Amino acid sequence: MADTLEQTSTQGIVLTDAAVQKVHALLEQEGRDDLRLRVSVQPGGCSGLIYQLYFDERNLEGDEVFSFAGGVAAVVDDLSLPYLEGSVIDFQDTIQKQGFTIDNPNATDTCACGDSFH
Repeated sequence: MADTLEQTSTQGIVLTDAAVQKVHALLEQEGRDDLRLRVSVQPGGCSGLIYQLYFDERNLEGDEVFSFAGGVAAVVDDLSLPYLEGSVIDFQDTIQKQGFTIDNPNATDTCACGDSFH
């Protein structure tokens, strides 16, 4: 498992060092310091649920905010948090794969493509 940074809560999600560095780099590229990585779960995909990761400036009622090194923050809405509790978000940049990955202990089954779960 990749090294992880300490977060402000003992529950919720964790971003690895690689994920924090990538989020920080993307925010610098956007020239914005007011955005946070929103991680949510939505209905869809062949297994029932899909992950959504995007930058968001909104503060929604029930949001849980997780802070990481370098001013990086991730936010999860109250409906998605039970599905994401204990998840580790990593960023991979290899010849085979580039992108964010989510190791979710709550996912009981995933589809063949790995994009959805239940």
